[in-house]
Amino acid sequence: MKWTKITLHTTTEAVDLISSMLGEIGIQGIEVEDFVPLSESDTKGMFIDLLPELPPDDGTARVSFYLEEPAKLEEVQQQVEEGLLELRSFVDVGEGTMVISETEDKDWINNWKQYFKPFVVQDILIKPTWEPVPEEHKDKLCIQIDPGTAFGTGMHETTKLCLRQLCKYVTPGAAVLDVGTGSGILGIGALKLGAGRVFGTDLDENAITAVKENLQANGLSREQFQVVQGNIIDEELIQRQAGEACYDIAVANILAAVIILLQQEIGRHLKPGGMLITSGILNTKEEEVRAAIEGNPLFELKEITYEGDWVSITARRCSCEP
Repeated sequence: MKWTKITLHTTTEAVDLISSMLGEIGIQGIEVEDFVPLSESDTKGMFIDLLPELPPDDGTARVSFYLEEPAKLEEVQQQVEEGLLELRSFVDVGEGTMVISETEDKDWINNWKQYFKPFVVQDILIKPTWEPVPEEHKDKLCIQIDPGTAFGTGMHETTKLCLRQLCKYVTPGAAVLDVGTGSGILGIGALKLGAGRVFGTDLDENAITAVKENLQANGLSREQFQVVQGNIIDEELIQRQAGEACYDIAVANILAAVIILLQQEIGRHLKPGGMLITSGILNTKEEEVRAAIEGNPLFELKEITYEGDWVSITARRCSCEP
């Protein structure tokens, strides 16, 4: 379906009033673009490693919205023009001009699938559920993945780093804790490598559905891989559900800032001698994560591996008490 896009060129000062005006005429969603730097309170809890570099803030902004029915365009234009004229009495709306364009008719949810092709990590073939097994890889261990709207096709460097470490450390019957499970690719990989059970957590409710579907695609049962929505770092219910001192491996392919918080909690869920495998760490954040883990008396740093600009840090849970 094609949509008509209307973009208003205005000022950051006027954005809130324009948003309110658009709501009054029945526009249900808008998109705002400006060059205002994010504050510390804006970024708190966002768990992002690098902020985008923006041009200097010149006070301008663009407010866009979309119309499904082209027949209403003229009516909506008139209402917006009248609204802008009224707002000029209260605020500087800048140019106050409208640009009309048409979006492409694309299936944005599924369009990415054309780029997801079978590939190999170690002796593991990872392929989308809709692709056949390549003849030359029929002898490999196969993981079938359809992430849906959850994170994790396996193609990212950080997922590959974690899979390689799982190949090293998973033992038959091992219990695995998968933090930030996404599509479930790492937990499913662990089960394929011989793990006995996986407990996964994720903040995104879409992960619950994705894991269930991917388990079915790989011939695995839900009893082997339990997944819950929540944050093991600070939610007592999730911490209790995970259990204490019962995992041989914990794997977390998340961001550096989250790993720094996670390493304070995750130790009590691992058995003595259990392994913590982490990635999602940009090389610019390596020292921060390494220092946090080395500063935790429950962990002994075992290995650091790299791919591109990304880092994986693996540590062993000591038998000592903090």
